Amino acid sequence: QVALVESGGGLVQAGGSLRLSCAASGRIFSSRSMGWFRQTPGKEREFVAAITWSGGMQRYADSVKGRFTISRDNAENAVYLQMNSLKPEDTAVYYCAAQRTLSYLSMNGVYYDYWGQGTQVTVSS
Repeated sequence: QVALVESGGGLVQAGGSLRLSCAASGRIFSSRSMGWFRQTPGKEREFVAAITWSGGMQRYADSVKGRFTISRDNAENAVYLQMNSLKPEDTAVYYCAAQRTLSYLSMNGVYYDYWGQGTQVTVSS
């Protein structure tokens, strides 16, 4: 079992930065690849970024590449999403999730079996 709690969301002006954190409980955290997704009302959930269990490989959506950085600290049971150069279109509820055991980093939410409750990010223009 993995329980996930996101924090760090808020209101920021366009061009600003935020750092999201996801605190995990459960002894299997360090063996799981982790991902961040986001969703706005009326839209499907969107993949943002993912990182392998070791932190050695990351994957990003094209829309955030070069602006967002995913990282993790297995000693702290945490995964982070550093978001720079934020745009109004980044406004969404952001969720962290734990990926099922796969040999690759998936962008598909159906392969993630534990989810946090989400944290709101609002970027004003």
